[in-house]
Amino acid sequence: MLASRAATAARVVGDATGYGLRFLRMHIWWMALWFFCLLLPLWGFAALVGEVHEKEVFAFDAPILNLLHAQATPSIDRFFVLTSRLGYLWGVVPVDAIILVLLVVRRRFRDGLFLGISVIGSAILNIVAKNYFSRMRPDLWVSIRPETTYSFPSGHAMGSATLGMAVIILCWPTRWRWPLLAVCVLAVLLVGVSRVYLGVHYPSDILAGWTAAIAWTVGMYLLVDQKAPAPPPSAAPSKDAIGAMP
Repeated sequence: MLASRAATAARVVGDATGYGLRFLRMHIWWMALWFFCLLLPLWGFAALVGEVHEKEVFAFDAPILNLLHAQATPSIDRFFVLTSRLGYLWGVVPVDAIILVLLVVRRRFRDGLFLGISVIGSAILNIVAKNYFSRMRPDLWVSIRPETTYSFPSGHAMGSATLGMAVIILCWPTRWRWPLLAVCVLAVLLVGVSRVYLGVHYPSDILAGWTAAIAWTVGMYLLVDQKAPAPPPSAAPSKDAIGAMP
């Protein structure tokens, strides 16, 4: 009995892996195209910042930073420190992994493929953009949670928005669409505000992260919906949300 279950699990994992690799072989250039279609607008965004503002800061960046910092109290500090942690390593990354595992276990390979390339691609795009633009962090005050990496675009904003957008897409065919939409929007907003409140990101970093994440995730949904190969035999029939959306 145990051996049979192990063999079934191994077959499912093998099918899911083969399914993903076949997709990558067929459409790697489409994914690369989406990277460049996002990087070039971000490049123009950064160039505009440099031309209009000598210190590469929008007119609204410093006032919003100072406004949030003026509200600082020990209790608000603790709240936004926790929110910031949950907005990436403590929350977003584990939830990404848990949802992906659940999708594979339920044999929803098309949905799993969509989530996997959305999350991983968003992370790679963020790393590439940060190192290309090399924008320094705000230095209006000493942050209680300082960061040493580059600032533009915000990794927390991109990671949380990618997860939120993916969850909304996956749950859109269900009756939970509106409650989850509200929860995801609120969570993404709080994560973005937390990074500005802590003084480690400009508001423009957050906006860039949100827009890039949404564009990338929606692009991956369209790509998987239109170009993904037929699921392997072990996939659950008619269970994927991708393709079920109107």
